[in-house]
Amino acid sequence: MEKEKLADQSDQEEFTQEQLDYVYQDRRYVGTKEIVGYVMWDMAQSFNINTYSDRFVNTVLQVSFKYQQILSVINGIWDVVNDIFTAAIVDKTRTRWGKFKPYLIVLAVPGTIGTCLYWIMPLFFKNTSPDDLNKFIFYALLAIVREGAGTFRGIAQGGLMTTITPHPVERTRLITIANYFSGMLGEKLPEQIMTILLDLIGNGIIKPKKLTISAMYTRLFVGMGVFTSLVAGIATLWFNLIVKERVAQSVERPSIMQGIKSILNNKPILLLTLSQILSSFSVGGSKSDYFIEVLNLATLGFFTGIPATFMGPTGYLLVPRFRRRFQSRTLYLIGTYVGDVLLVPVFLIGSIGGKKHGLYKNKWVIGVSLAVWEVIFTLFYGVRKVIPTEMYNEAMDYCEWKNGYRTEAMTSVAKGLATKLASIYTRVIQLQIKRWIGYDQTAYIRGGRQSDHTKYWLFASFSIIPFVTGFIGMIPMFFYDLSGKKREQMYAELLDRRAKMSKTASSGDAETMARVAAEQIEIGEKNEDRKL
Repeated sequence: MEKEKLADQSDQEEFTQEQLDYVYQDRRYVGTKEIVGYVMWDMAQSFNINTYSDRFVNTVLQVSFKYQQILSVINGIWDVVNDIFTAAIVDKTRTRWGKFKPYLIVLAVPGTIGTCLYWIMPLFFKNTSPDDLNKFIFYALLAIVREGAGTFRGIAQGGLMTTITPHPVERTRLITIANYFSGMLGEKLPEQIMTILLDLIGNGIIKPKKLTISAMYTRLFVGMGVFTSLVAGIATLWFNLIVKERVAQSVERPSIMQGIKSILNNKPILLLTLSQILSSFSVGGSKSDYFIEVLNLATLGFFTGIPATFMGPTGYLLVPRFRRRFQSRTLYLIGTYVGDVLLVPVFLIGSIGGKKHGLYKNKWVIGVSLAVWEVIFTLFYGVRKVIPTEMYNEAMDYCEWKNGYRTEAMTSVAKGLATKLASIYTRVIQLQIKRWIGYDQTAYIRGGRQSDHTKYWLFASFSIIPFVTGFIGMIPMFFYDLSGKKREQMYAELLDRRAKMSKTASSGDAETMARVAAEQIEIGEKNEDRKL
């Protein structure tokens, strides 16, 4: 053991201070065109009305809660099964265009068509009851097909983001730029427009004589859903065509067993995954359901966000400063849980007066409370958006450092697999909660109202229940240690290895390339028990 310790120390002394400081340097690999494309791609991920997708299924398309619970279990099992096979296929992919890019290009158009079909379903099933079997079968089959294609797309997108640049500082910079500018360019604009239109229709301000309330809601959801799907699909396809993968994959394709091994010995991924699993048991309701059903003011979220709008850039400008002063795990915990913690006082204030006369029904009291929440939350919004993504990217570099090869697909699946299993439970529970509190699926579409009991629990579902049920997810992150000297050593070694592999690949000598690849795997295996 002592000899191994001395050997590890001598290995560390091979690197100069400049090499160890590589992790802090501001290197640039990605060009302006790709940066613009990355911003547009990031914007496309939120350029939708998905925040109202549950409301769409529950009150416009009207699929019964019972059927949705059945589909959640079926689709969840299918998701788990197809994830494993998809990851094995993607991790073995080697093409002249890269490992992930081909899947993103091929699936771009079919994915957009599938999303459009989702939003136009009410046109196929007009005036049908929530228990209509034909509607459920079509909805279920579309969900299963979209889930299968979405697995390929999701794995490929996650992997691509880890290979677009080999340098951690540039990755953090790209993620920050994309999140900041996509917000400035209006990624949430469709959601905001949708919110305003829902209020105008719900309060009778927009009321065409020849259209029923049901028809107006249907036209609104179908029109906005299809429009945003097409715009986002075009932006995503353009980025997928111009992006480059810059982190080279090992010559040898990792086996399934190597993929599993790379997960089991990847401590950062295991801790991130465990944290997300425990957090996934957090259940809660929709804030928009509360705004619409209780306060009859969907745009309240828009108004409460106005004070925080002026502080939007501050949250992203603080990310580099926070990154230098605090460890990754600290920032992860703050970014992930600060929102739930800050909602506890909102719940306590709203509960004053009880269910019948509680302040949770008062637009002004809740509006001011949520405005304060938004301002404080915005200070940490950049951390919430940037740090978890960068920690996952670093975990992929850790896999390469420790094993000599990268298994982005298998790791992505493992990271999401247990979380998805937990989400099957939470989805079923969320739907069951609506049944328990007496939520009426038909009330909204016919202009009716929920009971006081239901209204209060809609308020509690978004303000306090997520905090109570999901806080246990913090525990694993207290053991996360990929920072400081360990992180510096990792990137110094990776820099050296990648330089050697690049020279070997340039020579075109197949025998030498195979030998160097084998050496990298051997080096990774020696790192198995390294303690920095």
